[in-house]
Amino acid sequence: MSSRIEVFTITSQVLADNPLGDPAVRRLPVYLPPGYDDTQRRYPVIWMLAGFTGRGQMLLNDNLWTPTIQQQLDALIAAGMPPVIMALPDCTTRYGGSQYINSAATGRYADHLIEELVPLVDAHLRTLPAARHRAVMGKSSGGYGALVHAMRRPDVFSAVACHSGDMYFEYCYQPDFPKFLNRIARNNNDPAAFFEEFLARKKKSGADFAALNVLAMAACYSPNPAAPGLPIDFPFDLRTGELRPEVWTRWLEHDPVRLVERYADNLRRLRLIFFDCGTRDEYHLHYGARILAERLRALGIAFEHEEFDDDHRGTWYRYDVSLPKLAAAISPEGAEQ
Repeated sequence: MSSRIEVFTITSQVLADNPLGDPAVRRLPVYLPPGYDDTQRRYPVIWMLAGFTGRGQMLLNDNLWTPTIQQQLDALIAAGMPPVIMALPDCTTRYGGSQYINSAATGRYADHLIEELVPLVDAHLRTLPAARHRAVMGKSSGGYGALVHAMRRPDVFSAVACHSGDMYFEYCYQPDFPKFLNRIARNNNDPAAFFEEFLARKKKSGADFAALNVLAMAACYSPNPAAPGLPIDFPFDLRTGELRPEVWTRWLEHDPVRLVERYADNLRRLRLIFFDCGTRDEYHLHYGARILAERLRALGIAFEHEEFDDDHRGTWYRYDVSLPKLAAAISPEGAEQ
């Protein structure tokens, strides 16, 4: 018996005519565990959300020294982890990512995930179609999306794993604001002109991607269809760099550490809250994770928080820690515990 990948192609009604003109046709690779085709057994599902500029298909790319997520799951299941289905959605945008949330500047990616993709998998595969048997996980922007969806939708997901997820926005985003301003200065402080140049450049630099990240986050957190140029409000003055408190406040309304109290009752319903981060994370996300842990602890909400000696990149091996925990939490055997 071996695992296999089944790829669904969906023409999204939710993403049709999205503000960026991004494709409404998306591919959804789904991992089916060893034995799926040999029995009539039903399986729990883990939804894996890729990081910024990534999509599910990338987790299946062959690499000489890094296992694909399929190989990783195969090894864990062979070692005794309960078998699961894993879905790998594509929620990318022209800006690089959607944070898996709805935005008037990018599209309704939360609705795409929850209203279209989850029902699609349950309708076409032998899943256990209930929140108790469904988990969400991800790394970086995917970790952010996983945590936010678990907070908001315990009726859809009952367990979450967040690896190096975006949180405590003062530390993870503000240090890049001057980098964005320095980069767009080459385009007369015009974000739209910068973006057009970014798309045209065959070789994109680290400074380009740092600026793109700020642009994408502004599109997700502070859209404004009435704004001149790009339909986005930026949380700083584009010439002086001075913070604009009225826009920055809109960003903070999306910060997971600030959502804990609002969604405390939802978080208590989850069977597993796991999050981790490297202690040398370049985006300072380990501090956000520590703050999240303190706020959960203060509210008496159960969680598991781990740190490890590494930075932000190449931490795929941490899935070996979270996946068995998620599988145990959502498996039929653990459902009545």
